[in-house]
Amino acid sequence: MDGRGGETTRAVVRVWEGAAPAEVFDVVPAEDWLAFDADVRELHDRPWLRSRPAEEPERPAPTLLDRLRGRTGSRAAPPASPPPPPPAIALCHPDGRVREAALEAVRTTPELRPLLVVRCADWVSPVREQARALLAELPGDALFPLAELILRLSRRERGDVARALLEDALREAPAAEVLALTGHPDRATYRLAYRIAVERGLLTPMELAATAATCGDVTLQDLCAEAAVKPGAAPGPDAAVLDRLLTARAPRVRAAGVTALRRAGRHGDAEPFLVDRSGVVRACARYVLRQGGVDPLPVYRALCADPVAHPAAAAGLGECGDRATDAGTLWALLGHPRPSVRVHTISGLRALDVVERERLTPLLDDPSPAVVRAATRALLPDAAGIPEHLLRERSTPERPRAVRVAVHRLLRAAGLQRRPAPGYR
Repeated sequence: MDGRGGETTRAVVRVWEGAAPAEVFDVVPAEDWLAFDADVRELHDRPWLRSRPAEEPERPAPTLLDRLRGRTGSRAAPPASPPPPPPAIALCHPDGRVREAALEAVRTTPELRPLLVVRCADWVSPVREQARALLAELPGDALFPLAELILRLSRRERGDVARALLEDALREAPAAEVLALTGHPDRATYRLAYRIAVERGLLTPMELAATAATCGDVTLQDLCAEAAVKPGAAPGPDAAVLDRLLTARAPRVRAAGVTALRRAGRHGDAEPFLVDRSGVVRACARYVLRQGGVDPLPVYRALCADPVAHPAAAAGLGECGDRATDAGTLWALLGHPRPSVRVHTISGLRALDVVERERLTPLLDDPSPAVVRAATRALLPDAAGIPEHLLRERSTPERPRAVRVAVHRLLRAAGLQRRPAPGYR
């Protein structure tokens, strides 16, 4: 099944026609089980919900003569009761009594356990309680294949019980089974598996650092980076672990590594990160250096004398500099030939709170789109003070796209943008 309406309906029909559940339910994503559950209860043209067999003709309504003679309808024999639906259909039936009666079938049909999980969040209390009791009887390892569905249903109002059972099972399971779930493709599933693995200490600091440095999930980056440098029996984080974090692509992972340098007694190693491209990493580096008795401000001033090798030094100077002393240095760097230096200089001016509208507005025509974007961010708070004609003349189609986008943002911030400028896209 792929979860789309037609495929789900065909799967329901196959089960209703007598196909074994194992033939239809193989490896099914959580959303397909939920779609199957919802599709069974669709009342329009669903033969499994008929109150009479398909071959049984509908009894005609009583005529006037029938009512005068005391008859209630045709003399035809009453229709036979419809056959009971297959367990998979009954587990999703709109009648709660039918769903409750079908729960016992799960004991002998393991492939129906996903529908048991669905019923644990049922809106009918007797169905819900019986399903939860049956789920609690399953061995812990039987819940792991259902983890994605359990976590999907935990978002519902009544889905917390199954999640609690899953978490308890993971805390008691062998390490290999928990670690296997860390490779699950579902995000909620692997996040939970990693959280339990960290709680139980199933991963080494180096494994945690490698995960933090290579994964693209920011939640997992934070979890693993913090756990990799968590205080323990050792006097400080291992050097190899720190080096792995410090070379990570993600700024939040590098920041965790830089902060851990203080506990490792390597305060001086934070100095190169004063000019990191990320502001949060630069802030962590300044903190570590100050803890080691080093003032980062003179370092920034020296680096800004020749910022070609370290363009982010201009941003760092603005983040910790003095307005009276360092504003002039930053304004001088605004004309630097390197676009990266100009970008970081604008960031430093914003951090130092010395932005001047008249001196930054010409940068809307800068040949570098990155500089145009940085200047736009700096000008947005004072956009109403920019003459409208200066913005309108830059919104023509022949202007570069970065300039037209910047003008649109500034006009909108100034309350002057009534509609997108011609050729904006």
